[in-house]
Amino acid sequence: MSDSIHVRRAGNVFRTELEALEHVAGLLDNAFHQTVESLVQTMDSRGKVVVIGIGKSGNIGRKIAATLTSTGTTSVVLDSVDALHGDLGVVNDGDLLLVLSYSGETEELLNLLPALKRFKVKLVGMTGILTSTLARSCDLVLNVEVPKEACPFNLAPTSSTTAMLVMGDALAMATLEARGFRKEDFATRHPSGAIGRALLLKIKDVMRTGSRNPVTSSSTSIKETLLVMGQAKAGCVSVVDALGQLVGIFTDGDLRRYLARDLHPLEASIGEVMSADPITIQEESLAVEALNLFDQEPIDDLIVVNTDGAPVGLIDTQDLPKMKLM
Repeated sequence: MSDSIHVRRAGNVFRTELEALEHVAGLLDNAFHQTVESLVQTMDSRGKVVVIGIGKSGNIGRKIAATLTSTGTTSVVLDSVDALHGDLGVVNDGDLLLVLSYSGETEELLNLLPALKRFKVKLVGMTGILTSTLARSCDLVLNVEVPKEACPFNLAPTSSTTAMLVMGDALAMATLEARGFRKEDFATRHPSGAIGRALLLKIKDVMRTGSRNPVTSSSTSIKETLLVMGQAKAGCVSVVDALGQLVGIFTDGDLRRYLARDLHPLEASIGEVMSADPITIQEESLAVEALNLFDQEPIDDLIVVNTDGAPVGLIDTQDLPKMKLM
């Protein structure tokens, strides 16, 4: 299958576009630096980014705007045709306009330029032709010239749109770092998705507590401990000392192993059969850290402790789907 003509053609597309990206990376210059600085200034002055494009460039522009917005750089998309029929009202003085056109001669965009220049805005063009009308009309130009398209006829926008997309990602990431954007800021913009949950949800928000968190002292008999586990419907129990500090864990597996070697085990104290030094997690830790521990360690239950080392909760592997982190 790897030798099929379709796979070979696909490989050629990948190689062509990778080479194009390498080429565009080599074209990065002070215009990119100035654009990032302008983006930071625009955000600091409570302006916004208006992304304008048409056709395939417009599609890429929508993705760039979405990436900028999700990483703290407020962006909107302006349709170049609708702009001349009322939508130009979205543009305000102090905004930064990012205009996408590989040829730099797209008629709809060129018709819009005189209207845009009436505003006190920073005009940034993203084009592959530095001598184009768009390039000559902009304050800054991001060069996305590619050696060739991945299309066998060198016609369909492929390498060029990929270069625009990556340039947009580069702008978003550079601006993100320049503005000191944090993981917590990212999470607040994605509160309903897996990303937001992974960055915001804490262990204390999902752990079993109260009657569902079985705890017993090390002097308690195995028989009594089993009753505690049964009432909590849990597969383990946290074992504490006289001060309430965690000293061990007793699980269903521990019980099975003990029953296999002792004929009269139920009257023994739990301290004799527990597993000492169990793996734990702090209640203030992120819930995603529990997911990582379950992946790394051969455990089915994870004891949650507070800063004093006392067991305050429990997480069972059965709880993971409810977290919706996967």
